[in-house]
Amino acid sequence: MSAITRRSVLALAAGGLAAPALAQGAWNPTRPITLVVGFPQGGRTDLACRLIVPGLQAALGVPIEVDNRGGDAGNLGTEAVMSARHDGYTLLFGSVGPMAINPHTVEGMTLDPREMVPIGLVGQSSLLLCAHPTLGLNDLSGLRTWLAGRQGHPISYGSPGTGSLPHLAMELLRERLGGPPMTHIPCRGWAAAQQELLAGRTRLMFGTASAVTPALRARTLNALMASGFNRCPVVPQVATAQEQALPNFAFTTWIGLFAPRKTPAPIVARLNAALNAAMADTGLRGRVTSRGDEPGGGTPDQMARIMAADYELWGELVRANNIRADA
Repeated sequence: MSAITRRSVLALAAGGLAAPALAQGAWNPTRPITLVVGFPQGGRTDLACRLIVPGLQAALGVPIEVDNRGGDAGNLGTEAVMSARHDGYTLLFGSVGPMAINPHTVEGMTLDPREMVPIGLVGQSSLLLCAHPTLGLNDLSGLRTWLAGRQGHPISYGSPGTGSLPHLAMELLRERLGGPPMTHIPCRGWAAAQQELLAGRTRLMFGTASAVTPALRARTLNALMASGFNRCPVVPQVATAQEQALPNFAFTTWIGLFAPRKTPAPIVARLNAALNAAMADTGLRGRVTSRGDEPGGGTPDQMARIMAADYELWGELVRANNIRADA
């Protein structure tokens, strides 16, 4: 996908997808719906899911049961829904990792998430590029100058693991900055990666707003830029990459609602209307933005285009750098 096309897709998402009014469709559920989350309870994806469940239940008029299927970097949950009946009663709370990154980084992966039927965007968030405060960096210009002064000495950066979104984000940044030498330090999860940065054993890291905001407020980390088209709602003083003259660098971490392949259009339309009704609630939107995220909504086609853009972006980067996920 060209940079212009990708920019238009992401700008559409970041600008707040228009949520159509709830309409009565030909399909209405009559029994509980299972919403599969491919990660354990208590994680970012699970918490986002439980925020939206009450609104979906109210819009659909039936209970929604959350089924956490953690394992294989989210692939177990995706596989469970792909093989489910396409009757609207088993849905996936899918995120960018399993849906747009794993197919390129996980060795021997046979399932293709693009066969899933998008229902709509639940929410998205910029990643924040963070630096240890001893570097004295506060923006991208300072980082450029600091890197130039290192005269080829590599800088270390951390991530939750090889093939994770923060890992790919830093490789994309390195590419856009002209290829300065960097050393990747993969860690076992978000908390471990952030602790390495706080301790000064790594120098840079991309993190989610919900994870790094406490450290930013305590001034134990500095944020240099936000990866999306919009500034992060909880740290609006941090400029985006586009605002700091870094071209072709715009992405988010996102969560969407998906149905099994071959799900009939009337079911998709009814579920999409329910999602938009839930996302229109001002209380829910406030809780989402308080975490540093942007509320979703919109059409299935808009979700499909966001996923397709990221599938192509991260696929090209993975192939160019021969990246394989941690076993």
